[in-house]
This record gives sequence, structure tokens and C-alpha cells, in this order.
Amino acid sequence: MKCFVFLVTLLPSAAVFATVEATQHYDLTQHWVGFCAIAIFVIAYTLVILEERLHLRKSKPVLLAAGLIWVLIAFFYQGVGDTHSVEAGIRHNFLEYSELFFFLLVAMTYINAMLERDVFDALRDWLVNKGLSYKGMFWLTGILAFFISAVADNLTTALIMCAVVLSVGKTQGKFVAIGCVNIVVAANAGGAFSPFGDITTLMVWQKGILEFTDFFSLFLPAVANYLIPAVFMQFAVPNGMPDPISGKPQPIKEGGLVIVGLFLLTILTAISFQNFLHLPPVFGMMTGLAYVKFFAYFLRKKGRAHIDKSDDPTSNQDDDSFDIFDKIAKAEWDTLFFFYGVVLAVGGLGFIGYLSLTSTFIYGELGATNANILVGVLSAIVDNIPVMFAVLSMQPEMSELQWLLVTLTAGVGGSMLSIGSAAGVALMGQARGQYTFFSHLKWTPVIMLGYAGSIGVHFLVNG
Repeated sequence: MKCFVFLVTLLPSAAVFATVEATQHYDLTQHWVGFCAIAIFVIAYTLVILEERLHLRKSKPVLLAAGLIWVLIAFFYQGVGDTHSVEAGIRHNFLEYSELFFFLLVAMTYINAMLERDVFDALRDWLVNKGLSYKGMFWLTGILAFFISAVADNLTTALIMCAVVLSVGKTQGKFVAIGCVNIVVAANAGGAFSPFGDITTLMVWQKGILEFTDFFSLFLPAVANYLIPAVFMQFAVPNGMPDPISGKPQPIKEGGLVIVGLFLLTILTAISFQNFLHLPPVFGMMTGLAYVKFFAYFLRKKGRAHIDKSDDPTSNQDDDSFDIFDKIAKAEWDTLFFFYGVVLAVGGLGFIGYLSLTSTFIYGELGATNANILVGVLSAIVDNIPVMFAVLSMQPEMSELQWLLVTLTAGVGGSMLSIGSAAGVALMGQARGQYTFFSHLKWTPVIMLGYAGSIGVHFLVNG
């Protein structure tokens, strides 16, 4: 029963930061409310897993599950005359989600703005025209994916680098397959040593468990995680040079580089708010959103682009080449609503008592090191976001060394399977028929070797 509960509470894909502090808690883990909540959650997550087959957006089942779970909890507490505890609990979870929501919304807006200004297309064309061999392109795309994912999210980074691989390897399917595996591993590894590199690291930072600079201790373990499998995979990269690409390189649109600079300034603002003013980083990100909105207004006034319709409702909408509110509207809303559903659903399971039960089992009986390594293995099967959210909601007593370990393992463990990370799933769609589950699976043994090596390096340099 404990093992089953452990797996269930780590299955969702986005969850809860902390155990709810309420006036009074009842242990409902053996009550019909708890059993029904578990059943609802399992059904919802099953529908999430079958998203591609059913063509049902993953946010829909978890949104419904979240509502039903809290209705059951509220029904029980109403029956015992307690109308305050549930309200306090759900408000706590909603506040935690709100901070993550606005942080991600700003980051997604900037990424969308850079995409529209052709910043990433220009980078792709520059790489394609470098005239490198297949092996040289293998290493260049991997190294760039590693470092870019530390600032941009690993999904966007992987898609950009995959576009490069598809361009240079259009006549060499073997290169595309191994190049995509390399990119997935590199992007996930690069995202592990930066608070901005992955949602899991962002959650740990926003929770205040680790300081901003603490994450850089994971740089060498992340390098080991990428380099060990890459060294083995390079011997399978085909020899020769790709065919030259015809056509003029894509230029960056007006203001594109300025937006890149403003994004870096926004990141610096978020860091400063947290380190010097002791304000949540999300407030720094929201301040940074004002930077790009004012720059949008400036560009419109300069006549270079009609950017912000809200500044001039009478402007000709057909002339708006870059609308900042359009970039906000194109955020990954399904993902954001999905986070909400799981934050509230797993928050409900935590309120019932399942997360504390799970924490006692894995961290009490297995020990922190074994438990944190297991978290990484689970993230190869389940998305790493739910796994890390569940760990944070358990709040196990661990040293900084162990919190760094679970941040590392949750971030890079998804590389072991193509379905273990958003980057892998996205690339299977982008390079359909060339990069597949089985083309990734054949390299799982060396990726696991990199996983073990990164853990060893972590204890060696940080222990």
C-alpha cells in the first residue's frame, strides 16, 4: 500500500510546493474520501499519458480532478463543522501556483518575442552555414544546447537545435536520430545547473531552499551527465560533410537583439530582488515585463513596428508586425493550466495526508541518497515536474548536498527515455520517423552511465 501511494503521489505533472498549514488536519488516507481522491487522480493522469492518442489536451483532466478532489475534502470538513481549514489550505496552494504562473508567463512572453523577431531562426541559419562536418555539428549543437538551456527553457532550446540538425541532416537520417538524442541529453543537463534552466530548478529556487548561486555547484555534475554519453555516441556519427544550404540567411528583425538584452536584464532584476531586497523573484520578472512593454511602445513611436495595440486602439491592426500582447496570448496556456490542475490536485492529496505518508516511507526507510536517486529514475518515466513538486510538498529534512542531488537527478533523469522530458517528446514530433522512442532507447545504457557519473561527480566536488 505504501509503495502504491508513493508511485501515485509522484505521477502528476506539476504540483505543490509545501505542505499546507491549516488550522486542523484529519488523516483521511484510510477514509473513503482519500480512496476516491486517489482514484480520481489516477484516472486523470492516465488521460494525461494518453494525450497523443486521444488528442485530449493534458490540462483538461487535471483541472477537473483538482476541482473534484477539493470538493470531496470540503464535503468531509463541512460534515465535522470545520469551514476554515479547507479554505486556508486551498488558498495556500493557489498562492504558490500564482508565483510560478506569473514567473513562467513573463519568460514565455520573452521567448515568444524573440521567436517572432527571428532571433532563433538567425542562430539556426548561422549554425547551418558554418560548414562543419557531421561530427563537428554533433558537438556544436550539443554544446550550444547545454549552455542555451541554462537561460532559455530546455524545450525551446531543443527545438531550435533540432531544426539545425534537420537542416544539415536531411539526407542523413542516422545523423538526425543520434543528433536529437544528443540534444535532449545536453538540454536537460544544461537546465540542471541554473534556476532558469528548468521548471524544477525554478521551483526549488522560488521555494527558497537553495540560493541562486548554489545551483552553479551542479555545473560539473551536469557537464559529466552530458559528456559521458556524448563521447560514446560520437563514434556512431556518420563521417562526411552535409550538403551546403542554399538561400540567404534569415536576418534578425528590428529590435530583436534589444529584446534579448532586456530578457537578460529581467533575469538580473529577478535575481537582485531575491538576493538584495529579499522579495520573491516573480516580482522581479513582472518588473522586467514592463521593460519589453515600454520598448514595444518605443518601437511603435519610432515607426519601425506597430507593437502595442493598447497604446493606440485606432491603429491599423493589419500593420501590427509585433504586438506584445499577442506574445503574451501565445504563451503555452495548456501547460500553465496543466500546472494549476496538478498543483491543486497534489495539494489536495497532501492535505489528505498521502504526501507525508510517502515521505516517511521513502526518505525514512530508503534514506535521502537512495530516495533522491530513485526520484531521477522515476522522472524518466514520469515528467520531472510532478516528481520535484511532490518532493517539495513532502519537505523532507535534508542537507543542502541532498537538495542539490535531487535537483540534479530530477533534472537529468528524464534523459534516459525519450518520453521522460518535454524536450524528448517535442523532438519525436519535430523529427517524426527519424528520432523515435527506440532510436533513443538504444542509447539509454550510456545515458544511464552519464546519470551515474553525474551523481559521482556531485559527491566528489560538493560532498
